[in-house]
Amino acid sequence: MSTLDTDVYVTRTAEEAADDQYIRRWSPRAFSGEPLTQAELRALIEAARWAPSCFNSQPWRFVYALNGDDQWASVLSVLMDMNQVWAARAGALVAVVAKLTFDDGKPAPTASFDAGSAWMSIALQAQTMGLASHAMWGFHHDQAPQILGLPDDHAVQAVVAVGRPGEVASLPEKYQEREAPSPRKSIDELIYHGKLTQS
Repeated sequence: MSTLDTDVYVTRTAEEAADDQYIRRWSPRAFSGEPLTQAELRALIEAARWAPSCFNSQPWRFVYALNGDDQWASVLSVLMDMNQVWAARAGALVAVVAKLTFDDGKPAPTASFDAGSAWMSIALQAQTMGLASHAMWGFHHDQAPQILGLPDDHAVQAVVAVGRPGEVASLPEKYQEREAPSPRKSIDELIYHGKLTQS
């Protein structure tokens, strides 16, 4: 069974009338191994560049490799072993990087927040293209800046695996049982009127 065939409504129920694209988005690990094309990769980044940011500073940067190209092994090595096992079959790996300063050199305190909005744009664009995406925090944080050639005022926020959905059976057994959309907390657990805590 491909991850595209997964019925998200087995584990997810909408409580209010949000657009269906948000409920259907999830983070599979099973990929086909087929590389993305440059055109597909650029379409994902086109979506990301329209994300909102503080003062329109656009602090996101993207360091990528396509499966099998001359940078693939290097970018893949940034990931921890537990993620390399399945991400090696992604069509592309994209490191989402935040520039932590404004152009005048002053600190940009919302850079990570803004880069997160760009990642969500990538995720939703991937979904519209029939692709799967999965963001990872499990990477070698100490090695990533050198491997990816980052200046001192840039930091990796996540590494995203994206590609064509693959067969669940292609995953190691321990990941197969986890290859399903996760549920969410109820709205009432997340929303507070005026104050988060009551005195």
